[in-house]
Amino acid sequence: MSSAKVRIAVIDDWQDVARDVVDWSVLEGIGEVSFLHDYPADTATLIERFAPFEVICVMRERTRFDDALLAGLPRLRLLVTGAMRNAAIDLASATRRGIQVCGTDSYKQAAPELTWALIMALGRNLLAEAASLRNGGWQVGLGRDLYGKTLGILGLGAIGQRIVGYGQAFGMRVIAWSENLTAERAAALGVEYVDKRTLFEQADVLTVHLVLGPRSRGLVDAQALGWMKPTAYLVNTARGPIVDEAALIAALQEKRLAGAALDVFDQEPLPADHPFRHLDNVLATPHVGYVSEANYRVFYGQMIEDIQAWAADAPIRVIG
Repeated sequence: MSSAKVRIAVIDDWQDVARDVVDWSVLEGIGEVSFLHDYPADTATLIERFAPFEVICVMRERTRFDDALLAGLPRLRLLVTGAMRNAAIDLASATRRGIQVCGTDSYKQAAPELTWALIMALGRNLLAEAASLRNGGWQVGLGRDLYGKTLGILGLGAIGQRIVGYGQAFGMRVIAWSENLTAERAAALGVEYVDKRTLFEQADVLTVHLVLGPRSRGLVDAQALGWMKPTAYLVNTARGPIVDEAALIAALQEKRLAGAALDVFDQEPLPADHPFRHLDNVLATPHVGYVSEANYRVFYGQMIEDIQAWAADAPIRVIG
């Protein structure tokens, strides 16, 4: 790489915390770091804002770097994203344009812990109970127990496997299914392997832990939701489009499900008038599954390492 100083942008920092999570001053020998906090939706404005930068640090699946945006950024040479997968980056376009894309590791406990917090809060009606207390009231509902209930896990990847342990610790029967899961692998994890319909029919709590792709998009559809008990809860901390949003809204409005806890959505940020913001049987959080101090230290700390390696013409954690 040339010895000339480069301009580095850190974007997608919705909470304005990136500046203080890690020490960016270690990059002073490479270039100047700027923190940008305006997020217009139109491509033309993004091009104008990002045009001066050779390096941009992005958070996973916030700003979309599609072909139109990348085409308007001829100075861009490196995109660094939190984690090793970012569906918002057009990798093929970046490759054609000579833009290096690198990622980071992630702290493996953040998303599972958030998932279990949602399960607990939903079952014990904590949102309504806390709101009642704040408003001068007292108890308003009857919480549901987890012990002895059936936990259904859709996808036994890294996160799903951690949820297995949580469910077992709470005395739950744990069942699982995915297209790639085998009975042998489930048994090795102490999980009962079932077919898809049985998973949905028997789960008291069904939690989604699949990677979004062509096979998983819309997998939790109206038929699958129709198999669920009216007393069951659906939890999704994976990706919004895995669940048919319209079908889920209908099931919740018609009380064919007891409730849902959701951290991910088809459109993010969630529109102000969206039903998930208002339904009384929905506990919705703003995609905070990976938004933890430990995870951000990994993300931003390794973004710095990626930039240093790229500047030394020895890129690491290359994606695509």
